[in-house]
Amino acid sequence: MRRLDGPVQFRVRGFAPRDNATAAAITLIGIVALWQAAASAGWITSLFLPPPVAIGRAIWQLAATGELWKHLSASLLRLAIGWSIGTAFGVAMGIAIGLFTLTRSPLMAIVAALFPIPKIALLPLLILWFGIGEVPAVFTAFLISFFPIVVNVATGLATIEPELEDVLKALGASKLDIMRKVGIPRTLPYFFGSLKIAITLAFVGSVISESIASNYGIGNLMLQAQAQFQVPLIFAGLVALAIEGIVMYWLMAMLETRMTGWAQRSGFAQN
Repeated sequence: MRRLDGPVQFRVRGFAPRDNATAAAITLIGIVALWQAAASAGWITSLFLPPPVAIGRAIWQLAATGELWKHLSASLLRLAIGWSIGTAFGVAMGIAIGLFTLTRSPLMAIVAALFPIPKIALLPLLILWFGIGEVPAVFTAFLISFFPIVVNVATGLATIEPELEDVLKALGASKLDIMRKVGIPRTLPYFFGSLKIAITLAFVGSVISESIASNYGIGNLMLQAQAQFQVPLIFAGLVALAIEGIVMYWLMAMLETRMTGWAQRSGFAQN
């Protein structure tokens, strides 16, 4: 009988990440080619769905004039500020809810009362308070990214088994020691999962806010293009947002893999 000295790895052909990436790239190229062919044949009107060539030309013109980077950097800065503040406050409140019985009930009552409110519905109030500019977009990104982090961090800390906590206390561990040695490692997978959700939702809130309460940003660019019936420019904004979102999500996924690799199940081995 063959001896197994290391962990068993299953090699399933067709499910390797490299093969999946290749298949996704081929599929995307095929869709774009069919899209361009249908537009060139006149099957799709440019007002409804402009050809990829026209969208690429609009992106090139925006990049050449510097408008693309001006709007993209404004959106990214607002997103980063709002998301960072939301992450900091979300972690702090999640710890207060998950670890301390005294603050759990009142803070959960606040979260339960505010969470169902659509954050975009607060935009008129934010504009009334802070006017047109940076603050409404930053505040919207903060509100949208705050709640998933609170819930996930609190859930991760609340899943510590009471028996384990009693044993650690019997061994002389303080509340801080339990949080540092058990609570934080237990919460990390929940935390990074909520970060990926929050960064995606914050994009939505920031762009919608920019289309209403800002003079710069991808949302404002797309609103101006819509007013001028420049459909390729609208799609150029969508492509820029998609690339920005994919990069941010990929960075969060890489950080998650590095920080919580111990908590992830072994994937399929690469061919």
